[in-house]
Amino acid sequence: MEQQEKIHDLIGVGVGPFNLSLAALLDQIDEVEALFFEQQQTFDWHPGMLIEGTKMQVPFIADLVTMADPTNPYSFLNYISKNERMYQFYFLQRLDIPRREYNDYCQWVARQLESCRFGKRVTNLHHKKDSHDYFEVEVTDIDSGQVQWLRTKNLIMGTGSVPNLPSSFQDVSGEGVFHTADFLPNQERCRNAESITVVGSGQSAAETFRELLKEQRECGYRLDWITRSSGFESMEESKLSLEHFSPDYVNYFYQLPQEQKDQIFATQGLYYKGISNHTINDIYNLLYEYSVGREELNVGLRVLSEVKDIHRKTDGGYALECFHNEQKESFTHESDLVIAATGYKPNVPDFVHHLADFLQWDEQGRYKVTADYRLVKNEETSNEIYVHSGISHTHGVGSTNLGLSIHRNKVIINHLVGREVFPMNEKNIFQTFSV
Repeated sequence: MEQQEKIHDLIGVGVGPFNLSLAALLDQIDEVEALFFEQQQTFDWHPGMLIEGTKMQVPFIADLVTMADPTNPYSFLNYISKNERMYQFYFLQRLDIPRREYNDYCQWVARQLESCRFGKRVTNLHHKKDSHDYFEVEVTDIDSGQVQWLRTKNLIMGTGSVPNLPSSFQDVSGEGVFHTADFLPNQERCRNAESITVVGSGQSAAETFRELLKEQRECGYRLDWITRSSGFESMEESKLSLEHFSPDYVNYFYQLPQEQKDQIFATQGLYYKGISNHTINDIYNLLYEYSVGREELNVGLRVLSEVKDIHRKTDGGYALECFHNEQKESFTHESDLVIAATGYKPNVPDFVHHLADFLQWDEQGRYKVTADYRLVKNEETSNEIYVHSGISHTHGVGSTNLGLSIHRNKVIINHLVGREVFPMNEKNIFQTFSV
């Protein structure tokens, strides 16, 4: 076990887009010495859903750095230039980019940042009070198992989210039941299945269904899509609605009472959980084309139907016990494979609970978070834990939005350095949310 006496300014836990953005911005600032640790061997953003033909839901200027510093060398346009694709991108004439290209861009940035260390898992964490207050961070090398302890004045949690499987799905998860996060590794199994059912109604469900639908006639499987929602609803993408993903709305939302925040957030699903219009159009166009000549479709789309339970059949495949929410009737649906598009939940690593007494939690066991993205502490100390994930309850619907991540990193850097490195505009949108 290796221990270092040096005290870093900042250690980041996890290297997803949010912390990678922070690392790229800090790379141009000499005042902060930072390290970021990621257990995966390379940067890979939702690899199980990097389906060809899928595109980002935010414009390319919501890259890692541009909305804070358009001159930063880690911008998406510089990535395009360095890869000699400027004219191809120019002729593409699109603000959105392929999801696979965004992942490749992030990998390009990650390879250049010495502060980002991959194949390293943060496995323990303590707050120490010696001659100096600091955090002691245990980092384990994934390949060798070697452990080192590092010291840091501050932490930044960028641990993202993990697939959320209902308990009934967990009991049978495995070869025939899996989350959309594992779709691409299981795509060949899907091609050889007799029947496939997608459960859920968000963007991941729609993209998975669309990919399966494109191959359905060639592969010959029965394809079903089941949701408890009243319909396969499109995301709210009008320009004024998008202003909810602005610093102005974050600031408005934050100052509301927590009970009211929870009530409002519960009504805003279509701002971030609906299906993009172009994906719905693709699916409908395929269904329409397949119906030419009155050909019978071996496809089903079922709404208002909640999957209450799922179990293996003795002769293979699975039986889904469903309940129709309006007719109040139960029915059974059978399928060879089941793909759960049941969303994600914040990833709170086990070691965070070692700080349970150090931090303040609300009545529902969630972090208490300051307006400038610091976890609220029970102790008087200058050491801070900044946080990227698990803050929707405090900062609202845009907490997982890539465009707002830049704003969040500007706030964090300004607080960390103690001066206004990045100017903060008071007014960013046309509408006003507060009195």
